[in-house]
Amino acid sequence: MRENLAMNEAQPRRQEPDLAGRYGALVVAALIDEVTLAPKPGLVDIRSQGAHHDLDWKLMCTSALALQPTFAELARAGLETRPLFALRERIGAIGRDGEARMLDATHGVNTHRGAIWALGLLVTAAARGPDDLAPAAVAARAGSIARIADRRAPTRTGHKGEQACLDYNVGGARGQAQAGFPHVVQVALPELARSRGRGDSETAARLNALMAVMASLDDTCVLARGGRGALAEMRRGAQSVLADGGAASLAGRRQLKALDRRLVELHVSPGGAADLLAATLFLDRLQANAPHRSKPLTTRA
Repeated sequence: MRENLAMNEAQPRRQEPDLAGRYGALVVAALIDEVTLAPKPGLVDIRSQGAHHDLDWKLMCTSALALQPTFAELARAGLETRPLFALRERIGAIGRDGEARMLDATHGVNTHRGAIWALGLLVTAAARGPDDLAPAAVAARAGSIARIADRRAPTRTGHKGEQACLDYNVGGARGQAQAGFPHVVQVALPELARSRGRGDSETAARLNALMAVMASLDDTCVLARGGRGALAEMRRGAQSVLADGGAASLAGRRQLKALDRRLVELHVSPGGAADLLAATLFLDRLQANAPHRSKPLTTRA
C-alpha cells in the first residue's frame, strides 16, 4: 500500500493541456482588476499614482501581462510535480525568473514582487488540486507549500519588506502565506460577499474588501516607509470607512478620500494589502470559473 501511495505521489496529474494557461490568465486578470480599482488609498489605480512616483497604471498593467507566462509555468509545476519538496524548489526557481522578467519589462521598477510570491503560491496550489477550488482549500494547500524551505533561495534578499519584518517583528508576506492567507480567507472574501449581498456595486464591494484587510494587516510596505505611526493611521482610516457604511455610502466615500489624502501626505502605500486584494480577486474568480460547483456563488467575475 505504501508503494502505491508513493507511486501516486510521484505521478504527475493529467489534466487538459490548457489548464495552466487558463489559471495564469486568471491571475493576470486579478492583477489588472486590482490596479484598475479606484480610488485606492495611497495605491496606484487607474486615476492616480497614489504615493508612488515611479509607478502608474500603465506600467502595472505592462508588468502583469509580462508575468502571464510565469504564472502559467507555476500552475504547470503544480500539475506536474507531486512531491512537495521538489515542487517548492521548482516554483522558487520559476518565481525568481519571473522577478527578472518583471524587472526587464519595467526597466528595473518593482511592480509585482509581492504578487509573484502570493499569487504564485495560490496558482500553484489551485493547479495541484483542481477538483477542489474552494478558497479555503486552495489557500491551505498554498500554506503547506510555503512552509517548506527552498534550499536554493537566498538567505537575505535586502528587500524593504524583509527588513520591516525584522525591524518590527511581524510576519509579512511570508507569514501570511505560511498561515494559509488568513486575511484573504477570513477577512477579504467574507467582506466581499457581505458587500455584494447587500447590493453594493462591484467597485464598492472590492474597495470594502481592501479596507477590511487594511484595517488589521501589519503591512510591511507601510511599516517600511512610515513606521508604526503610519500603520496605525492606515488602520484607523480603513476602519472609519467601513464604520461609515463602506465605499457605497456617501460618508464612507468621504472617509476613503480622506484616507487617500493622508497616505499620500505620509508617502506610504499599502502594497501588502493590495497583493492580498489581488489574491482575493483571483480566488473569487477561480471559484466562479470552476467547471463544477455544488453551491451557488455570489461572485461577479
